[in-house]
Amino acid sequence: MLRAFSYEGDDVRRIVVTAPAKVNLFLGIGAARPDGFHDVTTVLHTLELTDTIRLEPAPTFSLTCTPDIGIPAEDNLALRAARAFPERFGMTGGVAIELTKRIPSGAGLGGGSSDAAAVLAGLAEAHGVAFDDPDLLGIARSLGADVAFFLTDGAALMTGRGDVIERTLPAIVTPVVVLKPSASVPTAAAYRAFDADPLPAGDPAPVLAAMGRADLAALGSVLANNMTAAAVSLVPEVADALAWVSDEPSVLGAAVAGSGSAVFALCADEQGARRIAALAPGKGLWGIATSTRTSGVTWTNE
Repeated sequence: MLRAFSYEGDDVRRIVVTAPAKVNLFLGIGAARPDGFHDVTTVLHTLELTDTIRLEPAPTFSLTCTPDIGIPAEDNLALRAARAFPERFGMTGGVAIELTKRIPSGAGLGGGSSDAAAVLAGLAEAHGVAFDDPDLLGIARSLGADVAFFLTDGAALMTGRGDVIERTLPAIVTPVVVLKPSASVPTAAAYRAFDADPLPAGDPAPVLAAMGRADLAALGSVLANNMTAAAVSLVPEVADALAWVSDEPSVLGAAVAGSGSAVFALCADEQGARRIAALAPGKGLWGIATSTRTSGVTWTNE
């Protein structure tokens, strides 16, 4: 039996975890399988756009979210992750979770999955469980396709349902601008739209080669996502955002994040990313200038 989540005898009482957003440098969805899922090949990379999670020992499990994103606490992946950990590792007691959201929901940026990974990471740190522990990764995979990715070092090739870490990749460092129309794309609806008119998955090799050379210009030119048409069919403003940002002079390349509705662009410089973000509200878009990140979830003690 592992010890309870507490720091008795220490000054530290809380773990603070940073939960980053992600973008898909490559996303190739295969045809629907008999089990209802899809084969997925994707190259994921974390961003400096982050949520913050604070974990504190408590008699029971609870979650507060600021701002309120309209999801009942019991349905939030972060609380589900907290409840799943003791079932596998024998933690006693509960955890109070304070979640500060900055990653927009319904954007394809993986915020919910990252929050879940952040909770798992914090509890793993408190209990001396390695991030590559098969049982921890098993919990991550049970919660969602992207959750295990956020326990890596920031860039990875994922396969399976998007939940299998095929291999980690060298992280790249580049300014990024993220744009989002006001409407969101529900993931299930995006997959239904994709299944109605599926497109070939494509090949991640050009993206992997450009990352291996750290060639940002080449990487920008080969970004790919075969879910783009499905996202556009549900939220046409996705196409408008993609067309606009792709024509900006500082942009090396742009693509839809996951199933949308966010669009991201790799930029040649920070000034260009900030300029596009500043112009976004005039286009009816939420926008933020950020950058890629060289790690997944990270934690500190309070």
